[in-house]
This record gives sequence, C-alpha cells and structure tokens, in this order.
Amino acid sequence: MKIYFSAPIRGVKGEKDQYPKMIEHMRSFGEVLTEHIGDKSRIPKKDVGLSAERIYNRDMGMLRKADLFIAEVSSPSIGVGYEIAWAEANGKKVLCLYRPQKGKRLSAMVKGNKNLILKEYRTIEKAFAHIDRFVSSQM
Repeated sequence: MKIYFSAPIRGVKGEKDQYPKMIEHMRSFGEVLTEHIGDKSRIPKKDVGLSAERIYNRDMGMLRKADLFIAEVSSPSIGVGYEIAWAEANGKKVLCLYRPQKGKRLSAMVKGNKNLILKEYRTIEKAFAHIDRFVSSQM
C-alpha cells in the first residue's frame, strides 16, 4: 500500500514534531511516499534544491501513485489544501487529522467537506488510532 502524507512544512512549528512519529506509524501499513516531510535527511540527493516546478511535478507523480491520502491540517497551508482537493477530485480516500489549539481555527473548506474523513486528536496515540481505523477500512 502506498500512502501520501501531506502536512504544512513552511512556517509551522507545533505539529511538525508529530510528523516523524505519524510517518513511522504509517510505515507499518506500507510505503509512505512523502517521508521527507518528517525527516529532511530522507530527501533523495537528486531532489535537493529542486525548482518549484520540479517539486510540483514530483509531488503530483507521488499523488497519482498513492492508494491513500492522509493530511495533518491543524495549521493552514495552501499546498496541503491543493493536494487535498486534487486527491478528492481524483477519487482518493482522504483522512484529515486535526489537533485543536487555542487561537487556531480549522479551515471551513476542510471542516465543511463531508467527502473528507476529519478526525480530531489531542495525543499522538489518538492520531495513531485514527490512522489505524482509516487504513484498515481501506484494505
């Protein structure tokens, strides 16, 4: 199984610490195509310093290959929103994980979309449980 994990990378602090743990957990189900989100050392040498166009083309190729799409949506990101919309439009099952925080509001475009599976978590263990149920339901 190929999993595409999407999460804000630029300008995000809080949730970013959780990405490597989520990715490691997802690996128990198959290949995580976007491991570099949680660990920059996993960026293949050929991908270091890519132009925006090449990053787009690389990521779209991975999106096409993915069986499942999981996104961490606690912080707003145009890129993550774009990927969610693409995944939904192309028939991918989408799980959005959201950790509520004081002073942050979830996007209405995500919260109001009944085609997405939106799950709130407060602990990493709860996020793992949501991932487990989502992936198991798609097997």
